[in-house]
Amino acid sequence: MDIKIVPVENPQAYNFILGQSHFIKTVEDIYEAMVNAVPSPKFAVAFCEASQHCLVRYTGTDNELIDLATKNALQLAAGHSFILFMKDIFPINVLQTIKHVPEVCHIFCATANPLEVIIAETQQGRGIIGVIDGFLTKGIETEADIQERKGLLRKFGYKQ
Repeated sequence: MDIKIVPVENPQAYNFILGQSHFIKTVEDIYEAMVNAVPSPKFAVAFCEASQHCLVRYTGTDNELIDLATKNALQLAAGHSFILFMKDIFPINVLQTIKHVPEVCHIFCATANPLEVIIAETQQGRGIIGVIDGFLTKGIETEADIQERKGLLRKFGYKQ
């Protein structure tokens, strides 16, 4: 077995969700979940098929995001994984909806941070072991940091 690190390409720092599911129907069901969860969403999902043709299956509402999702899925090439890129949508607004898609087995992360995906590769194929989301923790927040955090949450409308 070889262990590989595959960085997710995301030059515009879009939010995305990386997960694992179990069936080709994932692409269509995530599409339906997104259009029902958010008005006029801009997104794309790409799914690595793990049997038969082993293709990257995809759909979305934004061509830039479709290109980004399919490119990253092909780089990952990890069976039954999916990557969902979103424009002007925070994962918190759709994460529970995506988790409730019947084919979704696991969510590895929801982020806009730089991400490295830890991949195990065998003769049979590839699987995601885990992720490195963002950077090394540098310390404990101060009172000023707490006020900044609370202000940011209120600015985005998540707290009052």
